Amino acid sequence: MKISYSFRHVDPSEGVKKYAADKIGRLQKFLRSPLSADVTISKERHLHQVSISVTGDGVRYAGTEESEDTYASIDLCIDKIDRQVREAKSTVVAKRRTS
Repeated sequence: MKISYSFRHVDPSEGVKKYAADKIGRLQKFLRSPLSADVTISKERHLHQVSISVTGDGVRYAGTEESEDTYASIDLCIDKIDRQVREAKSTVVAKRRTS
């Protein structure tokens, strides 16, 4: 698993990096190949914006969230990506069953 981080207008924090890596690591169980992820964390005025792009099995999944807390933004963004991965996985399984 390869994760690259970008911080804009925010000081880099090991706690945030570790938290995002743990959350992204949970997506690995749905994907066969090792995934790579790009995490961008920025702050504009009082809002923290998190943008995560995950690539695995040749497919790109992305999510962007904005809230007043960085950790909450990461959670919401991972929820979006998790939903995308599960839907893609279920369509692949459904196609296998019907053919």
